Amino acid sequence: MLRLRLLTWDMKDTLLRLRLPVGESYSAEARAHGLHVPVEVLTQSFSQAYKVQCQHLPNYGLEQGLSSKQWWLHVVMETFRLSGVHDDSVLRPIAEKLYQDYSSARNWELLPGASETLQQCCQLGISLAVVSNFDRRLLEILTQCKLQQHFEFVLSSEEVGFAKPDRRIFLEALRISGVPPWLAAHVGDHYVNDYRAARQAGMHSFLVKTAGQPAEWDAEVPKEHVLASLPHLLSLIEKG
Repeated sequence: MLRLRLLTWDMKDTLLRLRLPVGESYSAEARAHGLHVPVEVLTQSFSQAYKVQCQHLPNYGLEQGLSSKQWWLHVVMETFRLSGVHDDSVLRPIAEKLYQDYSSARNWELLPGASETLQQCCQLGISLAVVSNFDRRLLEILTQCKLQQHFEFVLSSEEVGFAKPDRRIFLEALRISGVPPWLAAHVGDHYVNDYRAARQAGMHSFLVKTAGQPAEWDAEVPKEHVLASLPHLLSLIEKG
C-alpha cells in the first residue's frame, strides 16, 4: 500500500462528467432561441471548433490576452457557424447562456463513488486538492456539485497559467501543500495530461479507466495504477 499525504485530482471525467453530450445541450439551447440545428451536426462542429481553438489559443488564450469567457464564446459561436448559423445577433445570446449553463450543477453530475471516495480519503488524513485544465468557473462548479468542501485548494490551468501536461502546475500544487512529491499522487483519466505528467513531476499517479482510452495506454500503465472505479483507490493507499 502507498503512504500519501497529498492527493490531487483531475476534475472532468474523473470526479464530474457532463450530464448530456455537448451536441445535445447546444441543440436544446438553439431550440429555445427558435433555431433547429441537428445534434449530430453540432457534435461534429463542436469537435472541430474546439480542436482548432485549442491548437491556436492554448490554455484559453491567456498568452494572447484573452479571458476564458471570450475563448469559450468564440468556440460556441464558431460551432454554430460551422453548423450553418451565421447571425451573430442570435449566436451571442446563445453563447452567453451556454457559458452560464456550464457553470451550473444542472449540466454536471458526479461519477459513481466520487463523493464517498473523497470523504474517506479525508478521513485517512490525506490532504486533497484539484489540479485541472479548466477555466475560472471550476470552483463554482465544484461548489454547486457539493465537492468543494473536500479540497484544501483548487488549481485551474487558467489561474496558474500552466496547463497539463506542463509539470509546473503539479509543482505549484506541491509548493502550496508543502508535501514532497514522493508523498503525493494524482488521480486523472488522461494518460498524458494526468498519469504521465504527474510522474514527471516526481509524484505517484493513478489512471481512471474510461471506455475511450487508447489501447496503447493500457500497455504503458501497470495494472496496480489503473482504477476500475474511484473507490478502488482506497485499497491502494494507507493513512498519511
